[in-house]
Amino acid sequence: MSYRVVSPYNGKLIKEFPAATDAEVEQTLTNANNFYQQAKGQSIEQRAEQLSALADEFTKRTDYYAKFLTTNMGKLISEARGEVKKTVAFARYYVDKGAAALEDQDYTAMAGGRKAHLEFSSIGAIVAVEPWNFPYTQVMRVFAPNFILGNPVILKHASIVPECAQAFDEACQAAGLPTGAFKNLFVTYDQVNQMISDPRVQGVALTGSGKAGKLIAAEAGHNLKKSTMELGGTDVCIVLNDADLKKAVAGAVSGRLRNSGQACTSAKRYLVQSGIYDEFLTAIKKEFAKYQLGDPLNEKTTFAPLSSKSAQQHLQEQVKAVLAGGAKVLWGDPTPVEGPGAFFNPLIISGMTYDNPMYDHELFGPVAQLYRVDDEKQIVELANHSNYGLGGAIYSEDLNNARKLASKIETGQIAVNQPLSSLPELPFGGIKKSGYGRELSNLGIREFANTKTVLG
Repeated sequence: MSYRVVSPYNGKLIKEFPAATDAEVEQTLTNANNFYQQAKGQSIEQRAEQLSALADEFTKRTDYYAKFLTTNMGKLISEARGEVKKTVAFARYYVDKGAAALEDQDYTAMAGGRKAHLEFSSIGAIVAVEPWNFPYTQVMRVFAPNFILGNPVILKHASIVPECAQAFDEACQAAGLPTGAFKNLFVTYDQVNQMISDPRVQGVALTGSGKAGKLIAAEAGHNLKKSTMELGGTDVCIVLNDADLKKAVAGAVSGRLRNSGQACTSAKRYLVQSGIYDEFLTAIKKEFAKYQLGDPLNEKTTFAPLSSKSAQQHLQEQVKAVLAGGAKVLWGDPTPVEGPGAFFNPLIISGMTYDNPMYDHELFGPVAQLYRVDDEKQIVELANHSNYGLGGAIYSEDLNNARKLASKIETGQIAVNQPLSSLPELPFGGIKKSGYGRELSNLGIREFANTKTVLG
């Protein structure tokens, strides 16, 4: 596996990194196990101070860390700064709330009213296999809770963002975190499998594609190791007749086009009731037209390239199949963008039917699917007619009805009158082929904990 930084803007090679040796993998496992053993004698408060120092490091050097996001995967520099700030927020949450989430919980046994309690403790090293679309926040979502718990984390990052992976590692060193607590390795998937089989590793966290999820989950299952999977989504953005049009349009457009449409929780399917459909379509066309392709390092650029040339080509093939299957373009130019960069024109399409070959595939880029729906029964049927169930959003001025509708949508999370976003205090994760397990919140810190029952 080649770890290379190629500019999504101009296609130029920036830097290559050598692969990790088996000796480096073994040393990392040894260091991780040493940290795991040493952390048992360390207080959570001590680790909270160290995690706070890591948050300080990202805060003090926001622009430094942000630039790697832009050069490695093409993120707008303004969005890159926003990701660094969210990375800090995830760390700060566990600095402040981690200890409370790990406090013992009292239980009463039914037989004789005997007392019992739950203890939460570390289990060993966690291998984190993380994606390129949010190179820092995805890592911090796994690292921060496990560090507070006392589990070391070994990172295998996406091969196109090696400078981001290295920068996170360097930030941990600059913050003075203990040796073994975190380590990035430029490993192959064979080496990942070797680590999963090692008894010093007790868990695997993956965020990525369904294909990668199947492979890693199978390896974890084969070795009887706990795993969490945060995979793709075909999230709905539901706009009811009584929605605030301005709010719905703003949320729908930002929910689809942020990060150039490369987010698992992007608003991929717009389900719009007939009474507001025409106004909504006119408005989103105007908003989509405001996004202009350009250099992501330029502060004035409003739309960045996709992460790589291969991502551009894959999405182009998907759109070709969508249109061949009977869908049509309502707005935008489906013609491939020529040149060495990975640009892709935003599109609004309609006419996606169940028999379209791309119906239940995630279009990972700036392609919005629009559906006209008549009633809530049709909305629920269409929203749930998917093998995915990650997130979604509902826009309506009747909050009680919106919340009732939200309960009927088969998904791990849903937002009302706002784009779905990951917040440190709320559980994040999906159902069906969108994966299992939860990150963030008090649930995230317990995913890789030994939940021990003590009776008596």
